[in-house]
Amino acid sequence: MEEFHKIKRLPPYVFEQVNRLKAKARANGADIIDLGMGNPDLPTPQHIVDKLTEVVQDPRTHRYSASKGIQGLRKAQAAYYGRRFGVKLDPDTQVIATLGSKEGFANMAQAISAPGDVILSPNPSYPIHTFGFLMAGASIRNIPAEPGPQFFDALERAVIHSVPRPIAIILCYPANPTAYCADLDFYKDVVAFARKHNIFILSDLAYSEIYFGSTPPPSVLQVPGAMDVTVEFTSLSKTFSMPGWRMGFAVGNERLVAALSRVKSYLDYGAFTPIQVAATAALNGPSDCIDQTRAVYKKRRDVVVDSFGRAGWTVPAPEASMFCWAPIPDRFKGIGSLEYSKLLLEHAEVAVAPGIGFGEHGDEYVRIGLVENEQRLRQAARNIRRFLESADQKLHNVVPLSTTR
Repeated sequence: MEEFHKIKRLPPYVFEQVNRLKAKARANGADIIDLGMGNPDLPTPQHIVDKLTEVVQDPRTHRYSASKGIQGLRKAQAAYYGRRFGVKLDPDTQVIATLGSKEGFANMAQAISAPGDVILSPNPSYPIHTFGFLMAGASIRNIPAEPGPQFFDALERAVIHSVPRPIAIILCYPANPTAYCADLDFYKDVVAFARKHNIFILSDLAYSEIYFGSTPPPSVLQVPGAMDVTVEFTSLSKTFSMPGWRMGFAVGNERLVAALSRVKSYLDYGAFTPIQVAATAALNGPSDCIDQTRAVYKKRRDVVVDSFGRAGWTVPAPEASMFCWAPIPDRFKGIGSLEYSKLLLEHAEVAVAPGIGFGEHGDEYVRIGLVENEQRLRQAARNIRRFLESADQKLHNVVPLSTTR
């Protein structure tokens, strides 16, 4: 039987291969240290949980909610943008609540894409940035993930050579999976380009509060004129350790927000009202929990960089996000990121995300999630050291290893 049209447009889900091996290993008793999924392990701050349990006792909150988000929540998000970025938002026309930033991106793709439209997306990038638009019938043209001259060279070529011309540029800084960061000067140039060529900007700012230097990541909406062409997506999943709560936002250009609101009104009734009220308490509440979360990820980052490095695997220190984007050791580059990830699972009992799952330009890397405690991260390093030290003897007849160290 022929596969459905939209399913045929999606490639095999690379991460599922790793997930199957991980489940099989665990079923056989292996203690897998799972650094593969960006699934925050820290508990949601208690004042947020307390607000949820308080509100859920009221049966009036058990009814359908508002698809675009309750007014108090939208006001809280607008106030957050004012405090954090100095950006003024109208909570009625420029803010919409989403079921996480992932759902927001997918439904924005449905709202603005016509079959054959061209979207400019980084490679490597978070999968929904591309596949959300592919499922909507659009086409993807890749641009570099790293902000810099090559990024703008690619934009210029895309406008000249794409038929039809691109309708949107996707940005994600701090980036998933690469952890690249962008500054306001970069955003100013992107906004100028987008306004000149009548192209929308869709910015994913999910990791805005997970940074390790003294300068917080900016919002593209801080650039004068950005509101004319930009919608930005944020999430409470990482900022407040609320991944399972599925609460995010799209803010910015009124036309784009209205289009997303129209589509969502046909698809859902919004998040459960007690979750929205608790999310309001998160945004309006104390920020010390954010500082504590940031400090935990920074310590974990330092443990990974130090202990993995001493184990024989050099891992660059990211400036932000909850991931390390780690080059595959030279002698394993010939086998690619998926096979290397499988070897780590089998011989080191460590799960990572193969870079090929984020695009073909990620195939010489793996993504390491900072989602285990420091003790487990050090154990992962010890396991990896034993694997690397014994690889030549164990694998010389199994995989082609480079002799270059």
